[in-house]
Amino acid sequence: MIELLALLAASSAAVLGYSRTREFVRTRLRFVDAVHRASAPFKAGAVATAAAAVAVWAIPVVGAGTALTFGIAVGAGVAAGRRDIRRQLPGSY
Repeated sequence: MIELLALLAASSAAVLGYSRTREFVRTRLRFVDAVHRASAPFKAGAVATAAAAVAVWAIPVVGAGTALTFGIAVGAGVAAGRRDIRRQLPGSY
């Protein structure tokens, strides 16, 4: 039962991290040049993993895989938001 709760927590963190990050990049970071760099998703994912590692340390039910999954989801959300911006804006991005 505890494993099911941990799986639910990891999957909901990944879905929320991806969707919120994609929307944030699309709406708020549209004109920020740093988002358009190739290293932006990797940096965002690393920071999100480090931040989630602190939360995982405090909550014993979830493990390090949850933090890693959250970081990957945030990085993928940044990449998807970047792709959406490129499709919307005319220019040389």
